[in-house]
Amino acid sequence: MTNKKSPHTFHIPVMGLAYTIDSPIRVAHYGISSVISIADDDLIEKMNAFYSEKFEIPYKEITQKIHDYRAERITSYLNLVDRIVKQKFENFKTELVESKQALDNYIAQLPNTSDLKKGILQLMEDGLVFKEKLQHYLENQLAPGAIDVNIMTKLDKDNYSGKKPLPIEFNDAHAALRGFANSTLSSSVVLSAGMNPRLYSYFENFSCFFPDAKSALKKKITLKVSDFRSAMIQGNFLAKKGLWVSEYRIESGLNCGGHAFATDGFLLGPILEEFKQKKEQLIQSAHDLMVKALEQKELPVPESPLELKITVQGGVGTAAEHNFLLEHYQVDSVGWGSPFLLVPEATSVDNTTRKLLAEAKENDLYLSHISPLGVPFNTLRGTTNEIVKEKRIQANKAGSSCPKKFLALHKDAEGKGICTASKKYQDEKLATLEEKKQTLTQEQYENCKNSITEKSCLCVGLANASYLENNIPIKGQDQGIVVCPGPNLAYFDQEITLKKMVQHIYGNDTILKGYRPNVFINELKMYVDYYKNEIKQAALEQSQSQLKKLATFKKNLLEGINYYQSVLPLAAAFESIGEDIQMYLLKYEIALNTCE
Repeated sequence: MTNKKSPHTFHIPVMGLAYTIDSPIRVAHYGISSVISIADDDLIEKMNAFYSEKFEIPYKEITQKIHDYRAERITSYLNLVDRIVKQKFENFKTELVESKQALDNYIAQLPNTSDLKKGILQLMEDGLVFKEKLQHYLENQLAPGAIDVNIMTKLDKDNYSGKKPLPIEFNDAHAALRGFANSTLSSSVVLSAGMNPRLYSYFENFSCFFPDAKSALKKKITLKVSDFRSAMIQGNFLAKKGLWVSEYRIESGLNCGGHAFATDGFLLGPILEEFKQKKEQLIQSAHDLMVKALEQKELPVPESPLELKITVQGGVGTAAEHNFLLEHYQVDSVGWGSPFLLVPEATSVDNTTRKLLAEAKENDLYLSHISPLGVPFNTLRGTTNEIVKEKRIQANKAGSSCPKKFLALHKDAEGKGICTASKKYQDEKLATLEEKKQTLTQEQYENCKNSITEKSCLCVGLANASYLENNIPIKGQDQGIVVCPGPNLAYFDQEITLKKMVQHIYGNDTILKGYRPNVFINELKMYVDYYKNEIKQAALEQSQSQLKKLATFKKNLLEGINYYQSVLPLAAAFESIGEDIQMYLLKYEIALNTCE
């Protein structure tokens, strides 16, 4: 009987378009799970060509002339990644058996609580016919990390053939889902950025998402959520279609990389507490609804609820925080994202950008408005994208040529999609602004102009790092690099080896040098700062509805602080900083109560 499961208690979340585009190829054979963005089929096609050549695998280009090119590109690349990972995994198992150095190095990267680690050490102690026993043990116990994929549900732009609109299944997210569904992978699709009922309904077209006669799922659904209510609503919506959510991935609303979806003042700790207390309710509700749907569809019905995992990510930086999340909230895995941008063995980042990331301080990392989605976006000052964008603004040539149009979700006068970072959109908005310039103060004018021109071309900027790292030619208008680290990166200041990073996660080494705030305190500070900015803006606009909403936001924050006061200072994991935590909780409580 085998018991194959990941030996690790962390995963690498999706980052940008390029930063984790090939992470499974880099780390999955070590048992480390990671997530590929499947938003950019151009990047995916180029990576398919690059890795086919590197591993001497036949490659056939999929051009845009092919009918279903977006889905086919995604399927082809995911099949290639699957093939390479399987090949590297088999080679790695052989290496572990044949090389003591490789085995020692691998053992050093496993968590101290790992059953796999304990089993290998026991075999080493026994000594007799070690190689044969080790080989058998690894075959039965060791598994590669998951090759998961990410789809941002809102990036579901309509597509056209000439001027004729294509059917809904050719929308961007729909085609991406089809690409994953048709691949050889047996893994999860991570759905982020909220609910898309039309896309969720499209899952019903693929049998791989339904349980088979043995109650097994060939492909699984993971929902990235910000609170329990959202999880319950989305999970039940899918369950009514006979679809099971295998994992709820909880992400901090502000202490994260890239797009930041602030909650209504709900902090990470209280959110995790609610999931812990109501997990069985979440499981049973979805199971009952799924059973009814599967019976109606005359599909196999599981006798008992399927496995459901709760995972968390956002701003974690120490082994103490990692272990506290696993033990206190009983989560199944903890995501470590931004620090891995400094690990060349794990992520795809060009040298210039990685150096900029390593040198970044707290003030260099900020919550920006550069995203064309109109959602706050965590990024870094001094990127090459910022430089080339500013040069165009100064030359009165603001805006991007918009070659990919993945974010062309704003509707123009004719009802067609247009991106707010595009030159066409910005030219129109700037012309309108010039017409009313005389009615505005200079400050109002500059603010309005900046709100138009600050948008960045994320489609190109978030993909370019892979091209630069792998010496793949970049065509078209220069957009530089956009990078999307979370604020937590400020405390990591050097390029890191994979071994050292993993040992840091498990408390067997450290890569932090100076002071770093506790993960829960850091997120609380971000929410208090966010509240202050929002209350100031609402007062200027004299928006009563927004002020009422912010009153609820403040109430939730104060309840979160009260919860932390009863949990964090008493936690054994934070014993050495308990007094500091109490002090900061009081500080932010006072700040909230005196901010009007």
